[in-house]
This record gives sequence, structure tokens and C-alpha cells, in this order.
Amino acid sequence: SKVLVAWDEVTNGAGRILATKNPMKPTLDPEQFFAADVRVGAVLRAEANEAARKPALVLHIDFGPEVGILKSSAQITTHYPPESLIGRQVAAVVNFPPRQIGTMRSQCLVLGAVESDGGVVLLAPDRPVANGTPVG
Repeated sequence: SKVLVAWDEVTNGAGRILATKNPMKPTLDPEQFFAADVRVGAVLRAEANEAARKPALVLHIDFGPEVGILKSSAQITTHYPPESLIGRQVAAVVNFPPRQIGTMRSQCLVLGAVESDGGVVLLAPDRPVANGTPVG
């Protein structure tokens, strides 16, 4: 199988990363992509997931009345202390099956951009939207 490679890491002179080198994933059928139910929700509570193998936070996220409040274990400790997340809106896949992470069941997958050093920058709307709003 052929592996496509994106641009090498390039900066704009001010240290801002413009592109990183990452192999592209195989071609995906649009129906497969649209099967993922991605919604916006607000973080109600955040605390360390002490039982996780890698540093992680347990997030309690309100996705509105249709979905409710779901928990997620997210490896986002590089950039986000727990208290900085309260009230923040995030995007997450809410229709994956639950996954056991340490002693807790993660019910959704919070989305973020993974940096070359493994740090994660959360994906979120650039202005507030109603909790539960679908991402399409």
C-alpha cells in the first residue's frame, strides 16, 4: 500500500509552525466519516485520571438534552490544567462505544490537534454554540 506524506515541519520565521510531517491515513469513504456523531459540549468538571497509564484528565462534558453529560479520559495535560477547562466548549465524538481507561469508562472521544511532541491542542468552535450542536 502507498503511504502519502504531508509537508515537512516549516516555520514562518516567528516560530509559528505552518505544517508538520505526518503520513496521511488511507482514503476514507465519506459515509464512514459522517457516521461519526461529533458534537460540541461544555466541560462541567475536570480532574486528574490517576488510574490512567499516561497523564490524563477525566472531563465531564454537557452535550445538551439529547446526549446528556458524558465522561471522557483525555491526554491533554501538557497544555490544560483542570481548572482552565471549566466552561470551555470542546468537540467530541459521542457515538463510539465506551472504552475502559484505568478505572473509568470513557464515553466520548474529545478531539484535538496532536503536536509533534505529543501535546494536544483542543478543537473547539471559535464562538459559543448550544451544547449538543453537531459538527459537520
